[in-house]
Amino acid sequence: MTGGTNQLISVQPDELHFQFELEKQRFCDLKVSNTTEHHVAFKVKTTSPKKYFVRPNTGVIQPWDSCVIRVTLQAQREHPPDMQCKDKFLLQSTTVPPNTDVDELPQDTFTKESGRTIEECKLKVVYLSPNSATGISEDGFNGGIDAKIHHSASFDDVLQRLKEERDSAVRQTQQLQQELEIVKKRRNRKGDPGFTLTFALFVGLIGLMVGFLFKLLFSSPSAE
Repeated sequence: MTGGTNQLISVQPDELHFQFELEKQRFCDLKVSNTTEHHVAFKVKTTSPKKYFVRPNTGVIQPWDSCVIRVTLQAQREHPPDMQCKDKFLLQSTTVPPNTDVDELPQDTFTKESGRTIEECKLKVVYLSPNSATGISEDGFNGGIDAKIHHSASFDDVLQRLKEERDSAVRQTQQLQQELEIVKKRRNRKGDPGFTLTFALFVGLIGLMVGFLFKLLFSSPSAE
């Protein structure tokens, strides 16, 4: 399948976005969540292994847990034609026995010859120009829409950037909802009475973040 969720894991985001600049490294983080009660091993492959650095490229995720995979685009010397990228990534996953260490995985773990059921998630690579919308920046402000809209910016440009911000907010909301479901299942499995307060605080924090995103998103930019 392409992007998103399969029976063993979910992946966010469902595409790898890199702000492309010559002679500069760029990275994209993938959050891989185990949505089952089994231990799940994963492996990352790409059609262009010399262009990307993936860590970790193999691992084992415990039930209802998650991990972050950082994919680094090495510094490039040439612009791709029309900023289009044909590179693709493949994330394979399969169940393994409990307490399996990543160093103990057999070499044929992700091959059909192993007899295991291998699920595959395909991810596209998208190159963005340096001034493209990037969602929420580290300081908490919206990095995609400038504080001031220059007079030279056309209405179509502003509309397109607003649309990109909307899509980003929707993706982040979906990711938060998915994490909430995982937290619920962890709570039920652990049966910890003191976990309820932490869970309530987590839900409240999600509500504040989502409210901030949509308030910032739908506030109309004023042109001078």
